[in-house]
Amino acid sequence: MIAKRLANIKPSGVRKIFDLARKIENPINLSIGEPDFDIPEPLKREGIEWIQKGFNKYTPTQGIPELREKIKEYLEGKGVKAEEVMVTTGVTGGILLSCLTLVDPGDEIVIPDPYFVMYEYVVLLMGGIPVFVDTYPDFTLKKDSFRKAITEKTKMIIINSPNNPTGAVYSLEELKIVADIAKEHNLLVVSDDIYDKYLFETEHHHCMGQIYPKTLTLGGFSKSWAMTGWRLGFAAGPGEIIQQMTTLQQYSFTCAPSFAQKAAIKALDYDVSELIERYRRKRDLVYEGLRGKYTVQKPKGAFYIFPEAKGEDSWKFVEEAIENNLFIVPGSVFSKRNTHFRISFAASDEMLMKGIEILNRIA
Repeated sequence: MIAKRLANIKPSGVRKIFDLARKIENPINLSIGEPDFDIPEPLKREGIEWIQKGFNKYTPTQGIPELREKIKEYLEGKGVKAEEVMVTTGVTGGILLSCLTLVDPGDEIVIPDPYFVMYEYVVLLMGGIPVFVDTYPDFTLKKDSFRKAITEKTKMIIINSPNNPTGAVYSLEELKIVADIAKEHNLLVVSDDIYDKYLFETEHHHCMGQIYPKTLTLGGFSKSWAMTGWRLGFAAGPGEIIQQMTTLQQYSFTCAPSFAQKAAIKALDYDVSELIERYRRKRDLVYEGLRGKYTVQKPKGAFYIFPEAKGEDSWKFVEEAIENNLFIVPGSVFSKRNTHFRISFAASDEMLMKGIEILNRIA
């Protein structure tokens, strides 16, 4: 009964942990990648106002013109120029549409490891072959590793910076390594920039779209403005690709939520720097709390930290943490290695302190 293409598609390990945590009374849940603040009040009011005005019907498939223009201005302000822009149903919608558009059976897609779990499975769903580039132990991009991953079957490269799950932020020099290799082999780069506001060591976000024209830039509103449930993202890049993704959206998502598109126009002018500063402090709290007993890289962005598990078996380590009412995610969910675990520090300081205490105790 079930289609053969789903044979390798497994439920998300993150969701399994999250669902388990929901069944436990008062869990210390550091597993889910969702801001611990609500949508800022002015943006909520903007969405409510447009609902009350009756802006509740279908929109153009590619998004309302005024939001698309605002996104284009936002990207140009970052130094990213794109031929076309479309509004997607979250960044996950953009990832799915881009892979539907670009990946044929047998195509090889190069992905730095560790990686956001969706990349692997969407590529597999299309019949593509994920090719992983090891970035351990410091989670940096290395020229030799990337070159070895490229073959005549390589179709594109996926980059995610700031990175989920490691919190790594790729330097301009690292991105130029990817751009040079992509140019040499005429490859497309898909750049997932969903965490572009979460920068702790620099205010300027270096991204592929600034340095390599053949880039499809994906971004959204879930992380920076906490619109996770409003399901709103965007894709920007070569016109031919965006046009085909728009056609596919007609036959899948239809369009992104209408009222959320109106609120997103205001969001792009809403300053979240104060909120991001809180996360810098949370990052420091967790890093300083763990580095005495764990091998751990200091995150430069996003809201995750990826320490090495004691015993070098992340599943066994996570099981022990769960027995202590702490919910974290095994690193093998995001990697071909089973040596690390992911903590989301998008949580209250009290919850983080409790989590640190448990982790240091079971160490």
